[in-house]
Amino acid sequence: MTTEEKIPVLAVVGPTASGKTGLGVMLAQQYRGEVVSADSMQIYEELDIATAKPTPEEQQGIPHHLIGCVPMEQSFSVADYLSLAKPVIREVYDRRHLPVVVGGTGLYISSLLSNVQLAPTKQDPALREELLAYANANGNEALHARLKQLDPEAAAEIHPNNLVRVIRALEVCLSTGKTFTACKAESHTIPSPYDSVIIGLTFSDRSILYDRINARVDQMVEAGMVEEAYQVYQNCTLRTVAHAIGYKELIPYFENQMPLDSCIEKIKQETRRYAKRQLTWFRKNDAVQWIILDRFDKKQEILEKCQKIIAKSDLMCYNID
Repeated sequence: MTTEEKIPVLAVVGPTASGKTGLGVMLAQQYRGEVVSADSMQIYEELDIATAKPTPEEQQGIPHHLIGCVPMEQSFSVADYLSLAKPVIREVYDRRHLPVVVGGTGLYISSLLSNVQLAPTKQDPALREELLAYANANGNEALHARLKQLDPEAAAEIHPNNLVRVIRALEVCLSTGKTFTACKAESHTIPSPYDSVIIGLTFSDRSILYDRINARVDQMVEAGMVEEAYQVYQNCTLRTVAHAIGYKELIPYFENQMPLDSCIEKIKQETRRYAKRQLTWFRKNDAVQWIILDRFDKKQEILEKCQKIIAKSDLMCYNID
């Protein structure tokens, strides 16, 4: 595939509460773009406040895709995300608009832009429940040890407490007879159809990001996050919210096991930890061009920095208006 045949994609990545949504909208306005979300929780229906879904006011009339389009009780994998995102990006480009991928789910973004080849996951609820039950009974380390026996390379890359990825890797090993590592290698055989520029947002002073996270959680509480989470708690099987920050931490409050203030502090703590993991993931990607936000005083200055990055790329060589 030649450069001319590739689809231009602009991606805005970074930790939660770094301002990806606002910058993505500004860039979409500047380059006649449409936003394609890459967030593993915003994709669900009804999970609105704690996932920080952009409101209509925040979207500012820019089309947003892959937000609130999956029932919250449905399991959803990176393969499922790719099956939805790829045709959306093609449709956006066919309209001669620029696809602007915005999100903090690193696995979704890297798999999309590097063109990982995965078939949508065939669900095996029994196997997944068995692995989860094993972890609950014996601890995350014990489940991770099972992965280490089957695929030492994958185990070395996945933290024992990242239960979702540990279970996913074990599912692949047990259902395919191949290691998760081998399946990943096989998935990178076809060149990417995208010519992408990835802009990453960060802060030189980590405390600024953490203060933003704490403030945003407080704003979410004021906006009704606790009430929304209680509705989810009452109406959902909890398979989804068991992994959703801002929902799972409130379950002890709903079950009269912990005071609300303690649960809110837990949400802040877990969100800060998640932001740290996001930064670690994205920093492994040499293609990310970082913008250190606390070096700029105004949004316009950040936009101008992005414009300089984009001007040095090939994105503007494509036939987009």
